[in-house]
Amino acid sequence: MGPTAIGKSHLAIALALHYKTELISADSRQFYKEMSIGTAKPGYDDLHKVPQHFVDFISVTEDLPAGEFASSVDELLADFFKSNEVCIMAGGSGLFVQAVCDGLDDIPEAPEELRNRLNQEYEQSGIDGIRQQLKDLDPEHYGVIDLQNHRRIIRALEVCLHTGKPYSSFLQKTKKQRDYGVVKVGLEMDRDKLYKKIEDRVDAMMESGLEEEVRSLVQYKGNNALNTVGYKEMFEYIDGKATLEEAVGLIKRNTRRFAKRQLTWFKRDDEIKWFDPQDTVDIIDYIESKIAESS
Repeated sequence: MGPTAIGKSHLAIALALHYKTELISADSRQFYKEMSIGTAKPGYDDLHKVPQHFVDFISVTEDLPAGEFASSVDELLADFFKSNEVCIMAGGSGLFVQAVCDGLDDIPEAPEELRNRLNQEYEQSGIDGIRQQLKDLDPEHYGVIDLQNHRRIIRALEVCLHTGKPYSSFLQKTKKQRDYGVVKVGLEMDRDKLYKKIEDRVDAMMESGLEEEVRSLVQYKGNNALNTVGYKEMFEYIDGKATLEEAVGLIKRNTRRFAKRQLTWFKRDDEIKWFDPQDTVDIIDYIESKIAESS
């Protein structure tokens, strides 16, 4: 686990090769077949070094909620662990990682009329109004939620308004019992170094044809899959609402902000042991020690 651009995929492949095992992607945007450049999907060579699951899994016309993802992973692992001892999962989508490792909380359902009203507020007044409501009602969740994703904001807000309690109060999770052990490794580095890697990655995406990829997806821009940093900003450019230079600058800024939120999310989990991405030997030693403890 860790923020975007830190090197999760590279390390995960190294670990999978070490353990002669397979990989599960917990990057909720690499699920989509049509989104490759803007999601920094592993290249052809990396994808074929070890078997990888849930990459290029569905189309942008589909959705895969975290709970459904966890069920699919459970189904895969039930068979996989009959003949394998270790599987590596990597990704920065905190909710999807949580769904697999710990299970999800039972969040109350709000009336449809309330959701419709909030959606109407968003359509009429934009995202700032619903953001401010969530900040007032649940500052804790406001600090970790993707503030660019209006659907998630509305989901949290409708629970606050329906129950009279903060959405975060329903996230005091009771862990789901698993038939396997989980070892959690987080990657972190100096913030300035990470931000430089993010900016370099965005530049590389542009050189690799991000604009062309986004243009090929314009007809789907209203789909949830495309409500993603890198794509939203390029749609603004394509729609004439920003220059290319402004769009690229916004991608870099919003990716930095996204990385900060990812770290905030993962830092809440005391079970994560943090390493520099280059410390492969120390990471393997730590994993081995945790496996030995559970034997």
